[in-house]
Amino acid sequence: MTRNSMGSKQFAGWIGRTESVADVVTARQVAALSAALDLDNLLPPAGHPLPPLWHWLYFLPLHRQSELAPDGHAKPGNFLPPIPLSGRMWAGSRLEFLAPLRVGDSVTRISRIRNVTFKEGRTGPLFFVTVSHEISNEAGTAIAEEHDIVYRDRPKAGQPASQPPAAPGGPSWEREMRADEVLLFRYSALTFNGHRIHYDRRYCTQVESYPGLVVHGPLIATLLLDLLRRNLPHASVGRFSFRAVSPLFDTAGFRLCGQPEKDGKTVHLWAQNDAGRLAMDAAATLAD
Repeated sequence: MTRNSMGSKQFAGWIGRTESVADVVTARQVAALSAALDLDNLLPPAGHPLPPLWHWLYFLPLHRQSELAPDGHAKPGNFLPPIPLSGRMWAGSRLEFLAPLRVGDSVTRISRIRNVTFKEGRTGPLFFVTVSHEISNEAGTAIAEEHDIVYRDRPKAGQPASQPPAAPGGPSWEREMRADEVLLFRYSALTFNGHRIHYDRRYCTQVESYPGLVVHGPLIATLLLDLLRRNLPHASVGRFSFRAVSPLFDTAGFRLCGQPEKDGKTVHLWAQNDAGRLAMDAAATLAD
């Protein structure tokens, strides 16, 4: 496909494609992520509820080694459309938590491609693929999620990075973090994520032209909800959404921030880099 022929219509036939995956919520995965995040990591008993977003420990992509592209992602054209751009990133998600998933649950995830959109960005072509996930246990649907994936060309060496907006000021909650290469490796292993930008420094800096290892977007989102749980330990999250704005790297620390809104139901959450620039913007709605 040539650059001039790119467009959403090329992939209209992929819209509506579905995939179903079954799994079991095991205690060891919960304990392992707890250890990686420096939390108490005792094996939780059967029936223990998963914290919000920890369902990402399950339904892992089990692609054979021969099915992987040079960047460590699965080669396109299986469930996701074969978009001819070399960079792929998790751009954001919108989630509704309808009922808890619990340790010991047999669970199913039905995924469906909802939309494929083409845009001409400032640095080149962009494709956005929206995938919905319906996650159920024996009692019915527990989580409804929409996941946005962005495809773009890799940045060229020496190409100036765009300046992200300044982060909001005056948060009520703050936590300083640094995601070192060990944490990034452990999170990649826990989620069976082969994307080399998170653990292969030579590839990350020499091929993708990043200044360091990239912190996973889902890890940042998980840390933001962990910040909420630390400050509102008895609150239950009904909805959560996040949007990745700019990458964070293992070469510098970053800050997790939260600000409860005046309505008493909404919490604004964000992550900012060491220069005070916005990396991720998120919002949580508390359940009744």
